[in-house]
Amino acid sequence: MTGRGGQLGAGSAAWGQPAELVLDAARTVVACTRPALELLGGSAGGLRGRDLGGLFEDPEVWERLVREAERGRHGSGRALLRRPGGGRVDTDVIVSSLLEGDGARFLVSLVPVEGAEFEDELGLRVVLSGGGLLVSSPRAQQRLDLLRAAAERIGGSLEVVSNAEELVGLLVPAFADLGAVDLTDAVLAGEEPGEFTTDTPLRRVALATARGAWPEEVYGLGETFSVGEVEQEHLCRGAAGIMPDLNGLRAASAGDPRLSRLILPDAATSLLVLPLRARGAVLGAVPLWRTGERAPFDRSDAALAEEIGSRLALGLDNARRYTRERRTAEALQRSLLPPPVVRLTAAETSGMYAPASTAAGTGGSWYDVIRLSGVRVAFVVGRVAGHGINAAGAMGRLRSAVQTLADLDPPPDELLSHLDDLVLRLGETERNQGSAAFSLHGATCLYAVYDPVAGRCLMASAGHPAPVLAGRRDRTAEEVKLRPGPPLGTGAEPFEAVELDLRPGDVLAFHSGALAERPEEAGRDLERVCESVRAAAGDDRPLSGAGERLMAGLRGAARSEDLALLLARVGRVRPQDTAFWQLPADPGVVAHTRALVSGQLAEWGLEELGFGTELVVSELVTNAIRHAGGPIGLRLTRDRRLVCEVTDPSQSQPYMRRARLSDEGGRGLFLVAQLTHRWGSRYTPGGKTIWTEQLLEAP
Repeated sequence: MTGRGGQLGAGSAAWGQPAELVLDAARTVVACTRPALELLGGSAGGLRGRDLGGLFEDPEVWERLVREAERGRHGSGRALLRRPGGGRVDTDVIVSSLLEGDGARFLVSLVPVEGAEFEDELGLRVVLSGGGLLVSSPRAQQRLDLLRAAAERIGGSLEVVSNAEELVGLLVPAFADLGAVDLTDAVLAGEEPGEFTTDTPLRRVALATARGAWPEEVYGLGETFSVGEVEQEHLCRGAAGIMPDLNGLRAASAGDPRLSRLILPDAATSLLVLPLRARGAVLGAVPLWRTGERAPFDRSDAALAEEIGSRLALGLDNARRYTRERRTAEALQRSLLPPPVVRLTAAETSGMYAPASTAAGTGGSWYDVIRLSGVRVAFVVGRVAGHGINAAGAMGRLRSAVQTLADLDPPPDELLSHLDDLVLRLGETERNQGSAAFSLHGATCLYAVYDPVAGRCLMASAGHPAPVLAGRRDRTAEEVKLRPGPPLGTGAEPFEAVELDLRPGDVLAFHSGALAERPEEAGRDLERVCESVRAAAGDDRPLSGAGERLMAGLRGAARSEDLALLLARVGRVRPQDTAFWQLPADPGVVAHTRALVSGQLAEWGLEELGFGTELVVSELVTNAIRHAGGPIGLRLTRDRRLVCEVTDPSQSQPYMRRARLSDEGGRGLFLVAQLTHRWGSRYTPGGKTIWTEQLLEAP
């Protein structure tokens, strides 16, 4: 707030420019220059529409000057003006007429008298000189230094507590001997402040003392408390309050330990309480105390504190709204992700999400684990272009689309092709509507399907980095040799799938994109991932521990982008838990098939499922013989559910229809649906597979 030589304000160097105001025919202010605002100490809003004559100590001087201007002459003279912001200033005034008639305008020029003194709105004695406004005492200079420091330091952080700590560090010991900042829980949580009542808790989030430790007799750092009706009314009123002498309050509150603990340190002699308000809501309060022989707080101290406190309140409100936006984006992001730990026969997975250092980098990364038919599992990881809540919403749309397509169970390269077409179509709709706030164009996605019966993993990528694979036997860890296709929404070329043969205990590490911004840091992070999955592949402990240790290492550096990580340790279905038969397309084989199924269920101790399973298999095999031909494959898998799969060479998909009373057929799939927990079909390279799942009851 001060310039060279103690000059007041950055605009003070412009005193070579005229301090001018424009008045309308009614003699009210319609415009003014910045030097005029500095000289009068008001605001443009406070001056506009005001009769300037009301500022003259002697109104007759003003009337004379205006009459002379109306007669076409320049009215000039010296007058003492009352400043709207406080104090008086001696000036030379010149009034000129710009236009006549209904559109009359007057130009008023104000020239401060050299050496004139006045007291401004902060109670500072100020001297007018040709070089600008000069403070006239060391105390005034100290206050201006506080204002300048407040402008530089408060509000520079988007952390609520950091702003509070900056304030008490600024005011203690320069302005007070003890200081604290008390905020409502809503502000700390980033929520919208509600009505402030005596039941609203305040938390002491920052404090400072000029000497020694914080007094134990008043609330300390982190403590929560409520205020009484008098204090609540004062905070809602919004003006700083001062108590120059605390002796009377001590005597009156001798039997009120609540009040003593709230505002009466033993060494304090004077108190100033500054309410923190923004947009009409109470955010908290700043209690300040002076001790010993220091001069008590006065009206000018309260005005200075209000000026500084307004900066803090604005900074706190900005930080609160930032915190709310960031937490909202993170909450939305996490709600759209699957559980951190998933345990299936096919794999054990551990997923982790780390938000970016700022809200601007949160919302784009995601992963998913999808249980497919036939005890298979899909691993998905991706990143959406953009940040914040919009990106989190777009990620949710993309994840839902992947889950819907996964239910149809296409190969990974075909699923990404369908997904690319969907993103293209959505992009066209957004362009037609003139909005791209939730655009999925440029999103990346990697989709992998693992079959624990065959031990094969098929994966394809749309612009996404390949995962890291660690082998349990050879203890090696390296990126999968995968050629990523273009990002989604380009439609440029088909996607290419790669097939891996995995052994039980192998670990795959999927991540959401660039691990770090600089190449050298990305290389170190990738090596850290390789080391972690290599250790996890040779360890039978839960995978979540390895994931947490890896994520802790990756969180060490500040990141402008969020990070999603998915570790998967694959398993295998034991040979004794699956049975496969290849059958000819002969109606006579159906009875033999029922016998095979009955025997296998008896071997597994699942005789109670025999009748329903035989009926399901009979219907599916009969349909395959009648409509598709041979060869026909039949597989039973005992997992957490009993899975039945019938494969035939036809690509036509079955569907369930409602048979009429006179129909001789058409009820087979209806019976299958009634006897099973779930059923469906998927395409295979040589035809299709119809699958069913039956829940296994506990023994």
